Amino acid sequence: MKDAALWLRLDFADGRVGPGKIALLEAIAEAGSISAAARSLGMSYRRAWELVAELNETFSAPVVERITGGAGGGGARLTRLGEALVLGFREIEAAATRAASQHLRRLAKS
Repeated sequence: MKDAALWLRLDFADGRVGPGKIALLEAIAEAGSISAAARSLGMSYRRAWELVAELNETFSAPVVERITGGAGGGGARLTRLGEALVLGFREIEAAATRAASQHLRRLAKS
C-alpha cells in the first residue's frame, strides 16, 4: 500500500454530511450561486440542488438560502448554520486526520 487517507462522514438523525456536500457548500459560498457551484464541481444543477435540499432537510434550519432578484438574477448563499457546518466539518476532519496520521503512515508502509 503506498498511501492511506482518512475519509470522514457525519451521520445525523435525518441525514449525513461528507466531503462532497461540504465541497458543494464551499463552492456555493465562493460562487454565490448553486448553478455556478455545480459547474465548478462538474456536477449537474439538478444534483447540486438535490444535495442542497437534503442538507436543508437534515438540520432544523436551512444551511443554504436563495437570494432573489438583483441585476444578476439572484443566487444563493450559506446561512450562519451553513457556515458553521463547513467550519465544524473541516475542524473535525483536521483533528481526526492529526489523530490518525501516525496510524495511517504505519498502515501505508505495510
